[in-house]
Amino acid sequence: MKIAVCIPCYNEALCIGKVVDDFKQELPDAEIYVIDNNSEDHSGEIASKAGAILIKENNQGKGNVVRTIFRLINADVYVMVDGDDTYPANAVNELIKPVVEEKVDMVIGDRLSNKTYQKSNKRKFHEFGNNLVKHLINMLFKSSINDVLSGYRAFSQLFVKTMPVMSKGFEIETEMTIHALDKNFKLREIPIEYKNRKKGSVSKLSTFKDGFKVLKTIILVFKNYKPMVFFGYLSFMLFSLAVMTGILPVMEYITERYVYRVPMFILSVGLALASLLMFSCGLILDTVVQYNKERYETYIIDYIQK
Repeated sequence: MKIAVCIPCYNEALCIGKVVDDFKQELPDAEIYVIDNNSEDHSGEIASKAGAILIKENNQGKGNVVRTIFRLINADVYVMVDGDDTYPANAVNELIKPVVEEKVDMVIGDRLSNKTYQKSNKRKFHEFGNNLVKHLINMLFKSSINDVLSGYRAFSQLFVKTMPVMSKGFEIETEMTIHALDKNFKLREIPIEYKNRKKGSVSKLSTFKDGFKVLKTIILVFKNYKPMVFFGYLSFMLFSLAVMTGILPVMEYITERYVYRVPMFILSVGLALASLLMFSCGLILDTVVQYNKERYETYIIDYIQK
């Protein structure tokens, strides 16, 4: 059983050595990889001296780092954890256990259910953003995920080698969660104790910039994974506007046998046609999505048989 601990790293010189040491202590037989994403503070050198296998990723962004991990590293079980020493290494065996014993495909280290993240995190918008993303995804996929954005996860080889990584930045956690839910992978959450950052260590996450990227990802996922719902809502809104703008011209024609509000009538017809177009797009794209799901299931079976 080959285990790979993969640590994305960008300017974490204060913490990366301790993170590597902690995971070596918990998993002495595992291979520890540090993926250095253009650090300017010698994080890579510190990681190498601590005994990690260093991989360089020049394209900036956590999504690009995860893509490199999934493409280059071969193992039976993968652990991904941030290099800022906020996630407990002593929980790693608990995260790995469902992957090994129960064939779970992704295990998420849940920071939110036991309130440890809320106590450590002092930025109010982060908690608001976490809850918003969580509720949107749970509503969309009828799931009950607690921590969509956790950076501490364990994966099966099947999940890693069959997931197409499309994100470039911090929205990658959202993408992985959605992919697991949409493709019916086995998913589990394990509560963990989240820790404060070490004094002097600075978060690379921008509350608003990265928050908007995550919301943009959810909107795109809404369109790509649930097109009938997405375009159905648009169709309904356009149809409602068509009714509201068309009711006066119609009433005029009924009462006076003449339409005085011609521009409003033209607008109403245009909105109705747009509504019909949105509904048609939803039907067509929903068929495409269902076809792609069938192809993906066949691909998964072929991968397992190989």
